[in-house]
Amino acid sequence: MVHQSDVLDRAFSALSDATRRDILTRLGEGPATIGQLAEPTGMTLTGLKKHVQVLEDAGLVVSEKVGRSRQCRLGDERLDDVMAWLAFYQRLWERRLDGLEAYFTLERGTTDD
Repeated sequence: MVHQSDVLDRAFSALSDATRRDILTRLGEGPATIGQLAEPTGMTLTGLKKHVQVLEDAGLVVSEKVGRSRQCRLGDERLDDVMAWLAFYQRLWERRLDGLEAYFTLERGTTDD
């Protein structure tokens, strides 16, 4: 469980920043260099590289040196661990809400008599 917690902590920390979410969105369209990622933000290459490093540490992005530039793409893990965690809590809350709905339906049925 500790490993899973570390993975989720890194992923949610990486996703907490709008710039990093924008990077993931852009990389969803295909690979891009640091320069291509930095251009629309007006950020320096160094600044953007720091954001990419956080995403790499979380396993969400992979980068490699290609010639004189660094090419980035979505990581193989992507958001699988995060999605599994969210799905668990979605099912939990759906069951609770279904139970609450059944309770109120029953209450309404007994008071209408």
